[in-house]
Amino acid sequence: MSDITIDETRRHVLGLGCEHGTSPAEVMALAAQALDAAGIAGMALAAVASIDSRRQEPAILAVAEHLSVPAVFFDAARLEAETPRLKNPSEIVFARVCCHGVAEAAALAALGADAELVLGKIKSRHATAAVARIGLHKA
Repeated sequence: MSDITIDETRRHVLGLGCEHGTSPAEVMALAAQALDAAGIAGMALAAVASIDSRRQEPAILAVAEHLSVPAVFFDAARLEAETPRLKNPSEIVFARVCCHGVAEAAALAALGADAELVLGKIKSRHATAAVARIGLHKA
C-alpha cells in the first residue's frame, strides 16, 4: 500500500488481470465498464492493481496512465492470501498463475484487510476487472 495514497476522494482500487498481449483498447474499455458498474469516477481511484507477472503489460500500464494513478503489483502468494474474500475464485486461474483470482485479489490486496469488493470480477474476452474500496474511519 506504500505506493498509493488513500484519502476521502481516492479510496478505490481497480484490479485488472489480462492475458499477455491483450490490447490496451480492450482493457481500457473493460476498466471504463467496471468503473461505471461500480458507480465511481476515475478520480475516485487510488491505484490500478494486478499480479506481478503483468508489471510490464502495456494494457495495464496504459489504464493506470490514462487514469493518472500508480500501478501496483503483487506476487501470486500475496494474491492467494485474499482467496477467502474473493467473490469469484477460479481453479482455472489457479492452474495458470498459482492464485485463485487476479483482479479481485489485487484490488483487495492493494487496500489491505479493511477493504471490501464493491464490484466482483467482470470479464471481456481477454481481461478481468474488479473494484475494491476502503472505508475511512474518523478518529
